[in-house]
Amino acid sequence: MEKRSVVRASTIAGAVIIAALGMAGCTSDDASNESDDSPVTFTLFSADPHSQWDNMESPVSQKVMEETGVTLQPEFDVNGGEQKIALMAASGDYPDFILPKGSASTLVNAGAFIDLTDLIEEHGPNLKKAYGDYFNRLKWSEEDESIYILPTSPIDHTYWEPGNGFMLQHEVVKELGYPDIRTVKDFEDAIRAYMEENPTIDGQPTLGLSLLADDWRIMISTTNPAFYATGAPDDGEFYIDPDTYEATMHYRRAEEKEYFRWLNHMNDSGLLDPESFVQKYDQYLEKISSGRVLGLIDADWQVDDAERALREAGKHERMYGMYPVTLTEEYKHPNFQDTGYLGGWGIGISIDNEDPVKAIQFLDYLVSEEGQILQNWGLEGEHYEIVDGKRVIPPEEMEERNNNANYVKETGIGVLKGFAPAYGDGVEDSTGQTFTIANTEQIIDSYTEVEKEVLSNYGIEMWKDLYPQEDEFPVKPWGAAYNIPVDSSSDLNVIMQRCLDIVKRKVPEAILAAPEEFDQIWDEFMAELEGAGVEEAEKEYTELVRTRVELWND
Repeated sequence: MEKRSVVRASTIAGAVIIAALGMAGCTSDDASNESDDSPVTFTLFSADPHSQWDNMESPVSQKVMEETGVTLQPEFDVNGGEQKIALMAASGDYPDFILPKGSASTLVNAGAFIDLTDLIEEHGPNLKKAYGDYFNRLKWSEEDESIYILPTSPIDHTYWEPGNGFMLQHEVVKELGYPDIRTVKDFEDAIRAYMEENPTIDGQPTLGLSLLADDWRIMISTTNPAFYATGAPDDGEFYIDPDTYEATMHYRRAEEKEYFRWLNHMNDSGLLDPESFVQKYDQYLEKISSGRVLGLIDADWQVDDAERALREAGKHERMYGMYPVTLTEEYKHPNFQDTGYLGGWGIGISIDNEDPVKAIQFLDYLVSEEGQILQNWGLEGEHYEIVDGKRVIPPEEMEERNNNANYVKETGIGVLKGFAPAYGDGVEDSTGQTFTIANTEQIIDSYTEVEKEVLSNYGIEMWKDLYPQEDEFPVKPWGAAYNIPVDSSSDLNVIMQRCLDIVKRKVPEAILAAPEEFDQIWDEFMAELEGAGVEEAEKEYTELVRTRVELWND
């Protein structure tokens, strides 16, 4: 979901012969069969949660059902999907659609997905048009050029808002006279100064910085920021040398050690929420929604629900600005570094889907011009009007979009956007209007008056203006390394699981240790990674990156 309001644009079984035969059948005979017009209910599994799911009862979802004859019966996982996807692969029993995130290789190895190549050719004109020159990026690998996954990343997206950074309450910077928030020291100093003057907020103890380490979410709030804060882009668990494509598990970079040392210092100074490594996701959101957490280091989508709750409660001063904080000023925050179009993560159609033609037609409709306008703007006459040939959202409707925390669920606008390809912000339809409602003017209008005041005092109009811009970085020819498929039965996957188990244990231990114990614990951390085979993993991942570069540039 988008940041602060709905207008924001902003991870066992081997192959089974029967399943493989089924897959082969679906890619040829079934792809050429015509689907009947009868309504159908497709089951769907998503590795991500969906707090705004509408049960397809909203006006927009009802319109989609009317146009496609398709109803979705979904299951949304709150733990990243890995365990449930492994169970699916072991059982050979699959829902009709699967959004597996980083676990697609588990399903591909099990023969769970059909090859979509022929289906797209025969029944997916809008899919072909949308992907355009990026079709090469849909291929699974050099050895297997089948299309198992349709990427759902926005196509040709213009990023107007940062998705990652250090978040600080507006009230903090206001009270302190709008200090520069550029380094971790600036961030720390602001939190300390405000806490000293405001030990409580609304009768509850003020919390300086709260982190989240609940299962896979530890990566988003606790470990991923280490590479951003040291000038490296998001490539999952690896840093990729931009010249040699050599992969290094990012914790092994010396500069990142100093970032985690800073977090250790924050804890020792009493500025870190003592519940950071024990709280669950819902507790984290509830705490933020109370307005007593001054600072966060997170992705905007992970705290969207809490931000909406603050806005709806009228606690605009307790909402957050997003700052490009790095360890020291020698680093540039790479939030806006261009990955090119991202293939890899998206939606697949399983071999158990009895009507793959209708399934691909459903996805094709969602990416059609009509489907895109419907998902972004809603229904004409209900959510927008046509004025002088242009779509216009009435002020009262925009007020609802900006301030109603359940707007997406109630209207259905945006509910299905993550299930199919979508055009990104700034892409124009056949009338010359953008598919999405997001543009600079729209984003600025959506800010609260408090937010506008903060931005004005920093001499900017949008949060993006604080960040190093896209043209300051080279385009990454490998896209994002985290979505390169890794064979679930490979030694690399086994090694990485061992390493990640070590990360989840040793990083919190290092942060919570007495400062004089930090170096010893970090040395133990590095030794355990080496013992788990991290150097072999790095060599194998390097080859995967180099192979992707060759595939995508073939």
